[in-house]
Amino acid sequence: MTLLPKQEQFRQRVTSKWLFKFFLLQKMPIALLAGVRVRALNAESAVVSIPYKWLSQNPFRSVYFATQAMAAEMSTGVIGLMAIQGRVKPVSMLVTNLEATYSKKASERIFFTCENGNEIFNAVEKTLADGEGVTVKCISTGRTKDGTIVSTFTVVWSFKAKNK
Repeated sequence: MTLLPKQEQFRQRVTSKWLFKFFLLQKMPIALLAGVRVRALNAESAVVSIPYKWLSQNPFRSVYFATQAMAAEMSTGVIGLMAIQGRVKPVSMLVTNLEATYSKKASERIFFTCENGNEIFNAVEKTLADGEGVTVKCISTGRTKDGTIVSTFTVVWSFKAKNK
């Protein structure tokens, strides 16, 4: 899928270490403090990491569940944010549901991967075409560097074209 110029600009901003930090400082300062970082982003998928450090840990010496949820949501939401860039009409997006399964103690950097980009881009196209709200169920899987799954999140996003 070819990105629109504004979508490509957004992709470059959030994958740039310094520009992304500035974006987080303005929009999500808690994610900046926690160390969330977009590692990869394209129209099909996104990878977001969260470190295991003092600000992201719980008393049990693992990555706090809410910190994992923040990184998992970002791995799904950053694709949605990219998909709505440069559109003729503005599109709103909102998380309507979140479910999580934790399968292993997360005591190192976790990489959350979402591969629902095509569904997200299709939802944006559909809401722009008919004006109706569209929901997309996105899966974000958190893995350690060696590929061990530590958590899986299901994030449901709602997209709706706004009236100008």
